[in-house]
Amino acid sequence: MRLFVPLIAIVLAGCNTLDRVVNEAPDNPGPCPSALTLYDAHRVVEINGDGLTVDSVGFTGEINGVRSLCRYFDLEPIRANLEIDFGFGRGPAAQGSEHTFTYFIAVTRRDSVVIHRENFPITVRFEPGQDRVFLTETINRISIPRATETTSGTNFEIIVGFDLTPEQLAWNRTGQRFRVDAGRGQD
Repeated sequence: MRLFVPLIAIVLAGCNTLDRVVNEAPDNPGPCPSALTLYDAHRVVEINGDGLTVDSVGFTGEINGVRSLCRYFDLEPIRANLEIDFGFGRGPAAQGSEHTFTYFIAVTRRDSVVIHRENFPITVRFEPGQDRVFLTETINRISIPRATETTSGTNFEIIVGFDLTPEQLAWNRTGQRFRVDAGRGQD
């Protein structure tokens, strides 16, 4: 029992410290930047072979959601964490069981110029017989400088999309789409 009392005191002291940090930290001077996916680049479809048919679909990818949390105060930059939900497919013309996609994260001034853009690879492995994989990527290192301590996160956007070829971008802009499970009956 003697060992138990000091342990409780240490745990409670830790809670007190955590409570002080959470409750005494200054609030952001404004909201976090918007985190969103670029519509023209939120999906990728690889076509292998002749013609645009379901049988010519290779690997596919889609960004299903983007979430962010941020923190900033005084003259510190905005520090943002990002979670990105992906869905990947393996169509009839896909070759192999593993594929690497490339996506980007761009920080922009709201509706204006790109401040920084970085590409990230994501490798997807399909188990035998598996045609869909869902993954969540977490990025914990986004830093956005601010001009003054009153510069709000609403002045910026964090945009996510796939790094596409001109042909893939043109395909997305037509509004056409192929999904791995299209045309299949429900089990």
